[in-house]
Amino acid sequence: MRFMVIVKASKDTEAGVMPSTELLTAMGKFNEELVKAGMMEAGEGLHPTSKGARIKYGSGQGVTRGPFPLSGDLVAGFWLINAKSLDEAIEWMKRAPFAEGDEIEIRQVFSTEDFGEALTPELREQEERLRAQTAKK
Repeated sequence: MRFMVIVKASKDTEAGVMPSTELLTAMGKFNEELVKAGMMEAGEGLHPTSKGARIKYGSGQGVTRGPFPLSGDLVAGFWLINAKSLDEAIEWMKRAPFAEGDEIEIRQVFSTEDFGEALTPELREQEERLRAQTAKK
């Protein structure tokens, strides 16, 4: 199963405060362990929302440029990992080198099987083709 691990934003990440050498070293070691275990597909930090935008669709359509108010829904980074279960993902991510008060969220990524009959053979073929093209890059 694939899981997205969402690292929540903080006052520091929104202020653009970069991590210390010690934290970068600890995070690099943790990421290396994830890679050696065959779990990590991707992992990145994100710039603060002051460098981002939101797009709203529908009747109130529009673009709002950041910064956005600090709230529980802001994301500062992510991992995309493979784990046998949510419990395994939790056990691994409990080892991540975060400070007191930091927070992450772990969410399972949909697989093609999750969409059932709505994902027609043609749509499934398109999905597989697009994934193969992306993997080549």
